[in-house]
Amino acid sequence: MTNKIAVFRRARFNAAHRLYCKDWSFEKNDEVFGKCNNPSFHGHNYSLEVKLIGNVDPETGFLINLNELKDILKEEVEDRFDHKNLNLDCEEFAQLNPTVENITIVIYNLLRKRLDENKYEIVVRLYETENNYAEYPIL
Repeated sequence: MTNKIAVFRRARFNAAHRLYCKDWSFEKNDEVFGKCNNPSFHGHNYSLEVKLIGNVDPETGFLINLNELKDILKEEVEDRFDHKNLNLDCEEFAQLNPTVENITIVIYNLLRKRLDENKYEIVVRLYETENNYAEYPIL
């Protein structure tokens, strides 16, 4: 029997963005992205769910100390993206359209650098709205 388990941690951040392709006309951007192409930007109250999968440490009984994961999420996600304009304030999106899909992959890559890949599988789920979310990777 294995002691493989999943633990979850949620975090939240609020951010503005505009979805558009710089090389397209305003009309084409408007056709593809609709109201998300607003040149004055728009915002979301993002809800992040991070799933870690691995084996329970026999000494501590933890997969990970959830306070450690909380601190990593604060440093890598909340401090970086909360109350920011993703297009203008975040280097990760200087050349990358800040769709929920791309934001999810960026967050995954930030966390992957901080969490030992030999100990943890990571799944990131990011809710842009109550009804829309992306998940990466697909296991």
